[in-house]
Amino acid sequence: MSDKRHGPGDTRSPAPRVPRAPRAPRRIALTLTLGLAASAALSGCGTARDQAPDHRTAAQATPVARADAAELRQRPPITELLFTPNTRSHEAQRQFAIGCMAGQGFRYAPVAKTQEAENADQLPQPFGLESATPPAAAAPQAETPPKPGSPESTEAYGRALFGDQDKRVTAKGIRMAVSRPGNGCLAEAETRLLGDGRMRWLQVRIMLFEAQEQARGSVEKDPAFQTATKHWRECMKRSGFPQKDPTRLLASVRTAEERATSPALKADLRCKDETGYLTTAYTRLAAVQQRWLDGNPAIAKDWRTLTDRQNKNANEVLGRTGAKATAAAPAPGSE
Repeated sequence: MSDKRHGPGDTRSPAPRVPRAPRAPRRIALTLTLGLAASAALSGCGTARDQAPDHRTAAQATPVARADAAELRQRPPITELLFTPNTRSHEAQRQFAIGCMAGQGFRYAPVAKTQEAENADQLPQPFGLESATPPAAAAPQAETPPKPGSPESTEAYGRALFGDQDKRVTAKGIRMAVSRPGNGCLAEAETRLLGDGRMRWLQVRIMLFEAQEQARGSVEKDPAFQTATKHWRECMKRSGFPQKDPTRLLASVRTAEERATSPALKADLRCKDETGYLTTAYTRLAAVQQRWLDGNPAIAKDWRTLTDRQNKNANEVLGRTGAKATAAAPAPGSE
């Protein structure tokens, strides 16, 4: 579970980090529409076995209608809850922490999280490769390290920002645990937005993440998903690349260069397109996730309640900091 959105200073328990599939921007329209021209380009590359006679029936050779991959990734409801961008909340916490540190005589200047950077941290792709042109990663937003001997390099600065180590708090799920500052400006910023629901918000977030991973395992037992995987395997075998499933295929291709040139991955995309694999996979994953939410209604209710509180308080914080910035700005023509 990636928790970098909670600010620097996180430590974690020895609980295993849940792996995530390659991610893609949430709102950027990712085209996976392999039309006639794209299909011809993909099927025309590679070795002679790529160009073997097509012995499929007419029904097998007809591409299955499916939705755009970017839309499909938004269908699973737990994933939607977890990965809805909240740039205003991040900015409100940033602004509050800056003011908190300034009140203690320190200059704290974290880089603002752009929408592009937040989008890049969105929506896992748990069914292998989805596009022949993976999205460009957002440029890293590196913090400027403090200068040696500056106030920002002192122990007092770290304590003011991250709080005392012996006062850290921990939220736990079933398999995971996340530690956060118990005091200090970062903790105060989170508390300003979430109030006494701060730890419950973190716990629910962990539980939703674990449920998302559990659903991905459970969907393997779904009959419709198993049928879709069977059709994908048959297509791959006809193409000369017998494979067990798309995720194992993608994991076997190690480098970006290999992924860009692999004939097997080109066949993978074509077979997904022809069999409607991704449409079935995401539809069934959404159904499995919804069953979990139906069985745990308090989780989604608490998440929405706390998210609404977070948004309301974020607007208040940003409204006040914006008013202060306006009041401090020189009037036009006064300089």
